[in-house]
Amino acid sequence: MVKGVSIKFYSYNETVPKILELLKLQHEIKKYDKIILKPFLSEDEGKSTPKEFVEATLKFVLQHKNPITEIFIAEGADGLPTDDLFESLGYKKLAEQYSVSLIDLNNTETEEVESSDFLKFQTINYPKILLNSFLISLSKISEDEETHISGSLSNLLGLYPSSHYKGFFSKTKNKIRKWPIKYSIHDIVKIKMPDFSILDASSKGLILAGLPLEIDKQAAKLLDKDWRNVPYIKLIDDSIHKDE
Repeated sequence: MVKGVSIKFYSYNETVPKILELLKLQHEIKKYDKIILKPFLSEDEGKSTPKEFVEATLKFVLQHKNPITEIFIAEGADGLPTDDLFESLGYKKLAEQYSVSLIDLNNTETEEVESSDFLKFQTINYPKILLNSFLISLSKISEDEETHISGSLSNLLGLYPSSHYKGFFSKTKNKIRKWPIKYSIHDIVKIKMPDFSILDASSKGLILAGLPLEIDKQAAKLLDKDWRNVPYIKLIDDSIHKDE
């Protein structure tokens, strides 16, 4: 697969299937019996992944998947109940319409993962269902005070279950913030890099898709940033090249 492409945005229904066909995603997804769509959801609707963007992706996946393949939409919101956001942002109706399941990653079954590649965590409690699934990161481009940009890989902070990572007196996942957030993004990526990324850059007139790290580099450029100055992108890129 090529690292990534961008095409001009016309509408989600027109542009999303076009870019996915261009990257031949229809062939790749046939290899898996579980496909997970991972949007980013928060109380800030302007930064949340639009339901219509996910719907266009979901329709493509449903059309091209194997008959036995299960599809899930999964998120673990930070600071609010995920179910409330599924409801308020239209995801419950979407799941019902297409007969797919929603997963609250904050309360799902986890597996304790240990890796010498982790920079800060000794172990991470990781959602078990993701380990052998085809994971698609679906996020919306924006600037972010904590992560510098909201992108494909910063979206993975939602994979830390709040059942394990929120503080005793806190609703937020403050245990992933014991150190700069770039380390928590790096360590969760070291368990599993998303298999594919689709980025809603419609605010910039584009949709991007391809390999997550490359897509985030392009996202930084669209926001007039050098990706080397985005801490989590630089850290993950350095880590990958160190391993080569």
